[in-house]
Amino acid sequence: MLLKTFGWSFAITALGLVAALIYGGWQALGVVAILSVLEISLSFDNAVVNAGILKKMNAFWQKIFLTVGVLIAVFGMRLVFPVVIVAVTAKLGPIEAIDLSFNDPDRYKELVTDAHPAIASFGGMFLLMIFLDFIFEDRDIQWLRWIERPLAKLGKVDMLSVCIALIVLMVSAMTFATQAHQHGGGHADKAETVLLAGIAGLITYLIVGGFSGYFENKLEEEEEREHEAEEEAKRTGKKVSALVLSGKAAFFMFLYLEVLDASFSFDGVIGAFAITNEIVLMALGLGIGAMYVRSLTVYLVRQGTLDDYVYLEHGAHYAIGALAVILLVTIQYEINEIITGLVGVVLIAWSFWSSVRRNKALEAEGGGGGDNSSTSEVSAGV
Repeated sequence: MLLKTFGWSFAITALGLVAALIYGGWQALGVVAILSVLEISLSFDNAVVNAGILKKMNAFWQKIFLTVGVLIAVFGMRLVFPVVIVAVTAKLGPIEAIDLSFNDPDRYKELVTDAHPAIASFGGMFLLMIFLDFIFEDRDIQWLRWIERPLAKLGKVDMLSVCIALIVLMVSAMTFATQAHQHGGGHADKAETVLLAGIAGLITYLIVGGFSGYFENKLEEEEEREHEAEEEAKRTGKKVSALVLSGKAAFFMFLYLEVLDASFSFDGVIGAFAITNEIVLMALGLGIGAMYVRSLTVYLVRQGTLDDYVYLEHGAHYAIGALAVILLVTIQYEINEIITGLVGVVLIAWSFWSSVRRNKALEAEGGGGGDNSSTSEVSAGV
């Protein structure tokens, strides 16, 4: 069962790592491996949510999601989107960006380095909003309670995350302008670009969140109809089958899943810029990670319950927060890509270990099956 579900992912992993080794040696292989782990971890909650929705869709739409959806997720968001970001920020055509990355890496690196403040500002703001909206939400299960409990209380203030993000952006842009002026003013004109790119990142997050919310409301309407049908069945004594979405409802759910996947792709792709600027390594690492997310979704639909590891969601979002800070710092200062990647891996590994310890403690107390808050916490999502 495991080999059948993850077989393609294992094969793509082997090919991707070999390709990275041939392309850039052991360091490139390490970067691709880190990107793969981060993409899987950051999208873990996405797989859980995908599975919860996918099991309610009929066989046709499940197949569409796992075929056409893979093409959109892997080749669209993980492969094309990084090229588009580089092309837009460096003012290149997409073909020219790819051609430069292969045939003139020095010129490509120069252009990307020149465009990095804008990329880092856009990505840092987008990831920061994801982290802030997560950390300010009141949750039944808390991992680092001494941080999360007081922040959840602060989160009751409307639009607090947007206000904090804008303050961080203003400080980053002003600091960048001041440093540039002190070092000769060569990049002082880019302070405005940093500010505009950061605002664009914030707007992108709000748009993606708006679309996700719209389709999520469609799902809730379908679930409400299912609940009403069940209540009617109880009154009349008739049997009612479980909700299986088809037709227009299934199409809406397919769109919802793709928008949701795109939103998680944003954090993975943008976080990748904190680790490397090379399109080839991004494509390999994120492509491998995306395949595992799809395999996890299939596994959860057919059999699994990986959502027992309730702190993984927290660890992934702390990793997002760390990447956001790192991206904003790299507007002005350089940070080694291996260190950047390991920060996220360590946070996720720590959250996994904490989840395992929690599960063992619940089993020792004889309460492993009685903690309903675990399920509600994970299924609530972000």
